[in-house]
Amino acid sequence: MSSRAKIKLIFLTAIATLNLTSCQGWLLQDSATKPTAKSTNQTTQKSVEINDSDSRVSTGDKILLDKNPSTPKQTAANSYEYGNYQQAASQWENSLKIQRNDPESLIYLNNARIGTSPFYSIAIPVPIDAEINVAKEILRGAAQAQEQINSSGGINNKPVKLIIANDSNDLNIAKELADRFSKNPEILGVVGHFSSDVTLEAAQVYQNKGLVVISPTSTSTAISNVGSYEFRTVSSDCFAGNALVEHLVNQIQIIQAAVVYNSASSYSTSMRDVFKNSLSKKDGAVVAEFNFNQPNFDIVDVLAEIKEKNAQAIALFPNSSGINALETLDKTFLLASINKGELPLLGGDSLYKLRTLQLGQDNVRDMILAVPWNTDNTDSGFVELATNLWGGAVNWRSALTYDATMALGAAIKQSATRASIQQALLDPDFSAAGASGEITFLPTGDRAGEVQLVKVQAG
Repeated sequence: MSSRAKIKLIFLTAIATLNLTSCQGWLLQDSATKPTAKSTNQTTQKSVEINDSDSRVSTGDKILLDKNPSTPKQTAANSYEYGNYQQAASQWENSLKIQRNDPESLIYLNNARIGTSPFYSIAIPVPIDAEINVAKEILRGAAQAQEQINSSGGINNKPVKLIIANDSNDLNIAKELADRFSKNPEILGVVGHFSSDVTLEAAQVYQNKGLVVISPTSTSTAISNVGSYEFRTVSSDCFAGNALVEHLVNQIQIIQAAVVYNSASSYSTSMRDVFKNSLSKKDGAVVAEFNFNQPNFDIVDVLAEIKEKNAQAIALFPNSSGINALETLDKTFLLASINKGELPLLGGDSLYKLRTLQLGQDNVRDMILAVPWNTDNTDSGFVELATNLWGGAVNWRSALTYDATMALGAAIKQSATRASIQQALLDPDFSAAGASGEITFLPTGDRAGEVQLVKVQAG
């Protein structure tokens, strides 16, 4: 096999639909039991300005993605900082000619075009220091939504301004930014954060302050129970775990599996719990369980015990960010290399990335991954517009960030106050057009969405 590979769609969305009932125990709790926001008087709330001294936050006055930006890009930021918006817009247009797929430049270009006109603000916290490629993927989705909204006349004739923030995928920084966003009454909603652990930490602030946050990437089942101001356009791990079990039992007739996870990650433990519970309901069992976070974790010993316990497949749930992320990913690929395709491998969206193909190569061939969106299974114009904008395909993180931004835009259109935005999103009749169809939310804030399975194949 060639050392290069591609990921192909092999199994479609019926799996998630079949398992909506089995997810109810995880997701569909009575909304009355969820925490409610503390009351805040937004009319008297003091605004915390996004100022030049904050190196983590920018609407165009600072470059966050590039340590050595091109001359047109840096010049544009300087012009924007001094209020020369028309000049800044022209310079960012030049910057995009140099680097077409740069989402930061497109966002700042649209911000500059607003100038001093009235606008609506949405904050986009991304993990620039920790996961630069992920940050770009997320920002491409937000930039595409902003471009579409503003070029169509805005929301009720007002354009959308996006505030980019670097949360470094750090719990404390994210919490600080959440507090900052909450104290700025101009910000009507937040699209973020990236990892489940960071979202869970920041969500406490958003809930207490009454500011809607929609995560496009955080999948942990724990997020369903945080509160009534937390939403997400990505499917809960409940759907992904159930989809993998459905494939395991119904498609390849396996009922005994081993699970490898990281106890330090909310995402990883969430996937473990759902997979284990779902397999048990199918009269199967997780016969061996291993924790990447244990100091005595040894790949050779793990594989020996997996075979000793008669496991017929291995479910790998490393975390792609946060505590020991790179270490657990490296151990995952080492385990796959020793397994050499002997036992079928399964995983979640944390493995749906270029690193899996680069390091896994032939050892991850035929691995099945549960992902929330795939470009091969959408009928909307999203993919065509994305290709025109960026010059190539985008992945699920971009698509679901687009969905989160569009959902916020649809809620703002109904009434532009924080409380009314939350109520609009919770309304059973709410819907917005997304990358892969209609966006609707369950009472828990979870998306009433779908999961797809893809297979790693030679390419």
